[in-house]
Amino acid sequence: MSTAAATPPARPPARPAEADGPSPASRLAAAAIGVTVLLWASAFVAIRHVGDAVSPAALTLGRCLVASLLLGLLLARRHRRAPVARPSRRDGVRLLLIGVLWFGLYNVALNAAEQRVDAGTAAMLVNIGPLLVAVLAAVVLGEGFPRHLVVGSVVAFGGVVLIGVATARASGAVGAGADAQTVGAVLCLVAAVAYAVSVVAQKPLLARMPALQVTWIACTVGAVACLPAAPNLVRELAAADLSTSAWVVYLGVGPSAVAFTTWAYALARTSAGRLGSTTYLVPAIASLLAWGLLGEVPAALSLVGGVVCLLGVAVARRAPRATRRGSAA
Repeated sequence: MSTAAATPPARPPARPAEADGPSPASRLAAAAIGVTVLLWASAFVAIRHVGDAVSPAALTLGRCLVASLLLGLLLARRHRRAPVARPSRRDGVRLLLIGVLWFGLYNVALNAAEQRVDAGTAAMLVNIGPLLVAVLAAVVLGEGFPRHLVVGSVVAFGGVVLIGVATARASGAVGAGADAQTVGAVLCLVAAVAYAVSVVAQKPLLARMPALQVTWIACTVGAVACLPAAPNLVRELAAADLSTSAWVVYLGVGPSAVAFTTWAYALARTSAGRLGSTTYLVPAIASLLAWGLLGEVPAALSLVGGVVCLLGVAVARRAPRATRRGSAA
């Protein structure tokens, strides 16, 4: 018998673990953005509780102060185990931009807008932000315009429009004067632009700095930018009941400290355009939370819009087949 005949046939190379499903890192990133979307949706319910008692800039300052304190403690604990990155001058400019625009201007503009327009209109206008993120990420970060992202974003935005129309009908959004509604619409657009620019500015930072550090610095900058509202914050919280203060603390801990950190963690591991598309889920989840916590039953059109949002986000976040093969190769 020849030696060649006794040699067993060669086995095909083993497939890497990534080919059998998402890696643990990708699952963790997906969980992080899930936490972010849920907490940001809950913020709409919380703001509704305190909107009449705390003015927009004061509420933003309260959130940023609580978040900055919590994140600072966590960062100090982390620093004892490993040194944190020292931002370069260019990174410092980006951090200042994010802090002023996203943690400061975005929150103040959105809080003020919701006092002038209904929640549905605000949701529609603010959710122009993810579309702007996709465009800016393509131009500035070179992410391009993947077909699945464009189609999914348009579909998801259509779902937001359905939710907005349903909310506007339910609230009879004609109480505010025309001038107030115009100002509110402009404020929503300002918030959307501030959000989009901040996301694109944040993405490169996360390649050099940990998410916790980026979030803490930007949040602290936002707090400093809103310090002129400190007298209003003290006066308004002193006049409000204890539950109002508790909601402000929650907004600082959950939707600010935790959600912005998990967002940054996920953004460091995916494209800005894909991640931005997930925020289309916020209005749908906010409607469900308002249903469960406030007893506000959503209209049938809102439920349809929520399903459309889910479909659009699923399409936008679908990795192209070629990319999946490449990652498994």
